[in-house]
Amino acid sequence: MKVSLFITCLVDMFKTDVGKSMVQILERLGCEVDFPWGQVCCGQPSYNSGFVEDTKPAMKKMITVFQDSDYVVAPSGSCAFMFKEYPKIFSGDVEWEEKARNLADKTYEFTQFLVDVLKVEDVGASMKGKATYHPSCHMTRLLGVKDAPMKLLKHVKGLEVTPLPNASSCCGFGGTFSVKMGPISEQMVDEKVQHVEETSSDYLIGADCGCLMNIGGRIDRKRKPIKVMHIAEVLNHQE
Repeated sequence: MKVSLFITCLVDMFKTDVGKSMVQILERLGCEVDFPWGQVCCGQPSYNSGFVEDTKPAMKKMITVFQDSDYVVAPSGSCAFMFKEYPKIFSGDVEWEEKARNLADKTYEFTQFLVDVLKVEDVGASMKGKATYHPSCHMTRLLGVKDAPMKLLKHVKGLEVTPLPNASSCCGFGGTFSVKMGPISEQMVDEKVQHVEETSSDYLIGADCGCLMNIGGRIDRKRKPIKVMHIAEVLNHQE
């Protein structure tokens, strides 16, 4: 099975180990992984800010870059969902609508791809400790991926996963929201950190690096002894 990696901006710039973990897991599961070098931002920040026409060149670039891919897999439910928005954005465009739909139909978030396409729930990971999982808003509410991460974490040997209180509440990141509404975002992430602390967990796990950077940054500032990890890093861990 050939898989093209849609790396996302945050993984490319800040969390490269997440991308490496994805590749290693997929290759162990028998996938042939490639990385189309022409990929850029999916356009979500500018699109969500209302600059639809200004964002279309980046979207067209991404459609073209992945047009020959069999599957496109991303370590982010938020960015994967952005590809799902492309057909609506290019609706009625005789040149781009069908191409956009083809990309949307073959794009998956990482855990979604493992569970729903590869039909794998145990990737052979092991990690000792206690963890809790933060379900990001776009991944659960828009992309609809809710169960796959927990199915995978359940099979990580040695890991005790504790439910996160008020798990469905937003962490306050929301992309540009955290920039435009800084004081409100700060209160939201403080509440999220408080709930993480209530679980007495060693690890906070998530599947979107935006959320993890936001929560992790607040944890660091508060000097809390909690390690923040992307689920791909956990699933690639061996002890």
